[in-house]
Amino acid sequence: MNIIEKTDDEILAFANPLWSHLIKASNDGKYGEFVRHFSENLLRGLNEIEVGKQFAKSELTRNLSESVEFIGTIRRGDYVTVLYRTRSTKKEGEWLGRLVLGYEDGEVRIFGASIF
Repeated sequence: MNIIEKTDDEILAFANPLWSHLIKASNDGKYGEFVRHFSENLLRGLNEIEVGKQFAKSELTRNLSESVEFIGTIRRGDYVTVLYRTRSTKKEGEWLGRLVLGYEDGEVRIFGASIF
């Protein structure tokens, strides 16, 4: 089954734990844990040094609230994008969390993740 054929509830059953894992790893500054569920293509495209700098220097990525609000999904091709409203524990305001999921070798993997 293509991931875009799943209902939002089915998608959230695996998206929410993956997003929580990213938040915890980001807050803890654990790069190896952060990329644990990334697709091979995403891993190959990352610059580990730049990501490491972001972990070390970004107040936002080290202080994300674990409380998030699901906004919606966008389905396209072989991927689904899950959108979350997220906040920081140290900065005022709201950010948009984006998690792109798809299948790789029969498993749900992360093909993109960002906070805007």
